[in-house]
Amino acid sequence: PASTCARVEIFGPVLVAMSFRTPDEAVALANNTEYGLAASVWSESINLALDTAPKLKCGVVWVNSTNLFDASAGFGGYKESGYGREGGREGVYAYTKPRWLKGAKPVVVKPPVKAEVGLPLVGGGIDRTAKMYIGGKQARPDGGYSRPVAAPSGALAGEVGEGNRKDIRNAVEAARKASGWASASDHNRAQVIYYIAENLAAREHEFADRLRILRGVKSAKTRPEVEAAIERLFGFAAYADKYEGLIHRPPFRGLSLAVNEPVGVVGIVCPEEPGLLGFVTLMGAAIALGNTAVMIPSESQALIATDFYQVLDTSDVPGGVVNIVTGDKRTLGLELAKHDAVDAIWYFGDAAGATEIEKASAGNLKQTWTETVLRDWADPAVSGGRDVLAHATQVKNIWIPYGE
Repeated sequence: PASTCARVEIFGPVLVAMSFRTPDEAVALANNTEYGLAASVWSESINLALDTAPKLKCGVVWVNSTNLFDASAGFGGYKESGYGREGGREGVYAYTKPRWLKGAKPVVVKPPVKAEVGLPLVGGGIDRTAKMYIGGKQARPDGGYSRPVAAPSGALAGEVGEGNRKDIRNAVEAARKASGWASASDHNRAQVIYYIAENLAAREHEFADRLRILRGVKSAKTRPEVEAAIERLFGFAAYADKYEGLIHRPPFRGLSLAVNEPVGVVGIVCPEEPGLLGFVTLMGAAIALGNTAVMIPSESQALIATDFYQVLDTSDVPGGVVNIVTGDKRTLGLELAKHDAVDAIWYFGDAAGATEIEKASAGNLKQTWTETVLRDWADPAVSGGRDVLAHATQVKNIWIPYGE
């Protein structure tokens, strides 16, 4: 419906009512709004009510009841009703910071090394421009331009596409169309990510050699990063069907189920270092819990990300679940932040860039995760667990009373 009353969040005592023919139509009507604070589901069939509750895009669902609150259960909205929770464990988490942040150093942007175009590639080989990865296919940049990627010595390591606003739009559309990934079983998603890890392990030496060129060091120093990336994928695959919610017991005859749900389309601006491990960690955390991702890789190590989409191609990843757009991180990140079809934006870089991203994301109240300090990506306790996965989910509390 196009009526303002049916689309805008209007608080009581106003009640907007309309008829529906099937439960699916009722869900479609309820979700046809930019807001998503709370909903009540009334039904004589508890099976039908519990089937409907997870389909509603809102932060709180009351079954055969309304306006139930308790400090043990979180309260908060989805979409333009805002993010964050008051109450519950997730509410406490929002006001705390991990200990490692206390001594972390700020990110300092280093001037990029300019490549000497026209010279032979480092390590030889065919001069080719790596494409982007959108909708499960390799795609040429919309503008038709490419940008050189330099080795630390200034020699030409390769070229990647120069992404622009339309490339971001195409990637977001592809990610939105792949929303079926969220409805796939947790076990299914786990198996796909295990497969990604296995295929990356089969090409471990190749990726270590690529990192050697991009960093100007020996392969022996880059192999640990590739091994850590493989371990990180195995870890997140294991979490895919084990990152569960909670059951709260409020002071009345009933239960409150805190269910972890995917955020939706997540735009991810990766850190400059480490090029592979940072990329794999953020991608793995996002897709393990049912999100789709638009990835903007490290500028200085973008070639490692364009190599990685060949692994995705052979790992049964549905088209649109992971999209990779190369180019200027600040420019592409701002386009992601402005896009109203993006549900969350993750940014890893300097403080000035984080401020711009947060301001630009306010258009539809995206969830933001901006980190402007140096994280230990190799430490599983810091970057391989629930601290990262919490940003990939939002908590829905479903209140279920019982008894006569």
